[in-house]
Amino acid sequence: MIGTPGEGAKLFAISDLHVSYSENRKLVEELRPQSNDDWLLVAGDVGEKFDDIAWALDTLRRRFATVVWTPGNHELWTHPRDTTGLRGEARYLRIVELCRAIGVLTPEDPYAVWRGPGGPAVVAPLFLLYDYTFRPDGVTTKEAALAQAYEEGVVCTDEMLLHPDPYPTRDAWCRARLAATEQRLAALDPELPTVLVNHYPLVREPTRILRHPVFAQWCGTERTADWHLRFRATVAVYGHLHIPRTTYHDGVRFEEVSVGYPREWQKRPAAPTLRQILPTP
Repeated sequence: MIGTPGEGAKLFAISDLHVSYSENRKLVEELRPQSNDDWLLVAGDVGEKFDDIAWALDTLRRRFATVVWTPGNHELWTHPRDTTGLRGEARYLRIVELCRAIGVLTPEDPYAVWRGPGGPAVVAPLFLLYDYTFRPDGVTTKEAALAQAYEEGVVCTDEMLLHPDPYPTRDAWCRARLAATEQRLAALDPELPTVLVNHYPLVREPTRILRHPVFAQWCGTERTADWHLRFRATVAVYGHLHIPRTTYHDGVRFEEVSVGYPREWQKRPAAPTLRQILPTP
């Protein structure tokens, strides 16, 4: 049973913890809420190995009143040193099983409603993947986009480690996730705004500043381009790009909340920390 947060409660978010790195693991060990009622959204890429994912989510759940997780691509990898050996959907569902055992909410659970300051708002963790439609300008097919990536030497490790079983391809899995999720969101109370939490940005624009534009094809899908409007998002939370920032699209606040790899965040003026989602800072 989720209680109503008190007056000082806050809804925070973070992503791309990548706890296989000792520096990032230390960051997780030091994360603390500001009150006993605070919630935390974890927008994917906790780690690659099941034991690391379990450690990080359990650590955070013991500190925050409610933790909501959605997977990134790294959790879905079948890593050579992982203890489960599971692939694709079976791996994802095993992590969902873990989350339920420790009290962490997932995209497979009923959406919770944040009723603290800045609310009420439905908190909807989305697991959508990507379908290679964020292609380079002028490139019209998935095959051509992949060929360009291989030619430039900029290929996501998903092509080797993220298996879509039982779906034939990752984009087929994406289409199935989009259909199921769209149906759930459409059934929500139309009077309630939402906080949409996805590992990938729902719109293409945040990928325009990638150092290697061809990598955008592994960063989302054009089919969610209007979801922040259709489903009344007050905030859209994402990670994956390792470019933490706040942007606005169609008047909706988008928060990129990733930590990233030590070689990235150690160059920034301050160490990564939690991003406040609600109430609006």
